[in-house]
Amino acid sequence: MIDQAEIQIKSGDGGRGSSGFRREKFVPRGGPDGGDGGRGGDVILEADKDMGSLMKYRHQRHFKAGDGARGAGQRCSGKSGADIVVGVPVGTVIRDKETGEIVADLSRHGDRVVAARGGKGGLGNTHFATSTNQAPKLAQTGVPGETRTLTLELKLIADAGIIGLPNAGKSSLLTAISAARPKVAAYPFTTLEPILGLVEAAGRRWVVADVPGLIEDAHLGKGLGHQFLRHVARTRVLVHLIDGSAAEPVNDMVKINTELTLYDPLLGQKPQVVAVNKIDLPLVRDRMPELRDTFEAAGIKILFISAATGEGVDGLLAELDRLLQEKAEEKVVESEDGMKVFRPSPTREKVVVERNVDGWHVYSDEFERLVAGSETGDSEVRRQLFGELWRWGVERALRAAKLKPGDKFYIGNMEFYW
Repeated sequence: MIDQAEIQIKSGDGGRGSSGFRREKFVPRGGPDGGDGGRGGDVILEADKDMGSLMKYRHQRHFKAGDGARGAGQRCSGKSGADIVVGVPVGTVIRDKETGEIVADLSRHGDRVVAARGGKGGLGNTHFATSTNQAPKLAQTGVPGETRTLTLELKLIADAGIIGLPNAGKSSLLTAISAARPKVAAYPFTTLEPILGLVEAAGRRWVVADVPGLIEDAHLGKGLGHQFLRHVARTRVLVHLIDGSAAEPVNDMVKINTELTLYDPLLGQKPQVVAVNKIDLPLVRDRMPELRDTFEAAGIKILFISAATGEGVDGLLAELDRLLQEKAEEKVVESEDGMKVFRPSPTREKVVVERNVDGWHVYSDEFERLVAGSETGDSEVRRQLFGELWRWGVERALRAAKLKPGDKFYIGNMEFYW
């Protein structure tokens, strides 16, 4: 299973506004009729129950939505760019790589989030007609789309998770209670990726996950580390399986619970069914009274089972069903912010004037796009741009900055003199 991936997304750019005029044979002085540019397409991430892993994004990492079309005459707006929908498995947490913030947690089939919003289309010249400027040649460029790098992290969604040290018999237990057939062998880390099984108990069905075993300092990433712990976060109940033939079973349980708490304190608070496995072995069966007394002295109720023969498994399932029923009405508490959110890029102030080495610079998103979308080589266009300075608040900002007559200032790549 591939449960982590990184993708780059770009929403569509807004289309450029049109600077056109009516030119009908019997309509003198028809006036401006340039249409607005189309909106750029969004990049949408959607949870898909038919996807089991993030393998697809090992090779396909770049996604771009469609750009908005340019506006046209007769006040025709440009066509909006096509949205692009990127499917991810249910249970995927999406983060912004640059900030580390969670963009969304898609925990149900059909959940979706707009991860990059398309740029707004530029205004056509019809928007700039006034009583004193009845033939505007001005038009805006569209707003560029957003570019983001996202990290995708899959956390399996299961009702219960089987945890325990390597070789405790987790895979054997999953085989005994479901139709899942994980690999079983007598060496550590036989299970290298989480495996789901469907379990029927008391007339109900539960999804149980056999997640890879962990070792001491797994919360620091040792062994299978975070690959194990990530998938425990979503489970409602844990089945803590203990190897009855181990030298210090209680100490083994303490080690695992310590790792859970160090990784995330909420994991250590999840309800657990504690089961001692391998009672089919004579050594373990002889130790049962001793183990029961030892765990009871620590305040822990335990069950004895044999995943190999099925002895005691029905009692384990009954206890698991009881706990799951208790948790069914409760809100699932997750260690991450599970709310689906959209964090737009911060917007610049409307008009900012700053002095640099080469002169004054005016920063105004809307007005910069007006300058960029107009034919500034035309003296009439430059005159009209100056006429718009007050309307957009640029002149007030320049006066507040105390520019002197003849001072040079820049708007975008265009040079002006005060």
